Amino acid sequence: MEEEFMGMLVGGLAIVTLFIGLPWLIFHYVTKWKQSATLTQSDEKLLDELHDAARRLDDRLCTIERIMTAENPNWRQNCLPERSESQRLLADGE
Repeated sequence: MEEEFMGMLVGGLAIVTLFIGLPWLIFHYVTKWKQSATLTQSDEKLLDELHDAARRLDDRLCTIERIMTAENPNWRQNCLPERSESQRLLADGE
């Protein structure tokens, strides 16, 4: 009698685990995965700040290059003396 009860208990527990516990576990982690795949507002704010900083740095670099070119038009060739002319043009992006 006790063995039948234990067998039914183990069988019932296996069925509950298989049809309720396992799907719940899968859906729980799928939901967590989808939530983590999106950017939070703090992430978006950080990306906006980094974009603004990169834009300002790019503007500063352009200003420095304009000043350097006004003072010495050949400054780029002087910075890269070991490269050939074609490599300098590729490095300068021209």
